[in-house]
Amino acid sequence: MPFTLIHMGPGILIKSLLQGRFSLMVFGWTQIVMDIQSLIVLISGEGHLHGFTHTFIGAILIALLAALTGKYLSELGLKILRISKSDNPTSIVWWVVFLSAFIGSFSHVLLDSIMHWDVEPFFPFTLDNHFLGLTSVSTLYKVCLYSGLVGAAIYYGINWRLKREAK
Repeated sequence: MPFTLIHMGPGILIKSLLQGRFSLMVFGWTQIVMDIQSLIVLISGEGHLHGFTHTFIGAILIALLAALTGKYLSELGLKILRISKSDNPTSIVWWVVFLSAFIGSFSHVLLDSIMHWDVEPFFPFTLDNHFLGLTSVSTLYKVCLYSGLVGAAIYYGINWRLKREAK
């Protein structure tokens, strides 16, 4: 996928459904961390574009790294953006951080496995990619885009209703 942005669509939908039990910032950070290896390959011209980081075992390691770093980066971002809750203005609980990072890394591998021939999601057990071509790239992009639009509508609809009921 074109560098992580399209991966955010499903994350926005998940955020709308889980609300405070999911961190979109940690999910987004995980998308970036997932593609650092691909960026290095694109810049250097050497290596496997979708290498170890785009396997499910690699996704576990990336999720752990993204969770441990993303919690603090996300809390800083929330503080800077002044997005807060009344009980603790900048804290994201650890289980939400890990859930968000794992959903982010596993969904990234799955989505990239559908469209990239060089992704080997089950390495080292098999080099086969049974997800490849599950749907067309065009359909995959549409699913990601529409899930983001639907998620945004749900998220803002729920928040609008909650604010209205609080009055």
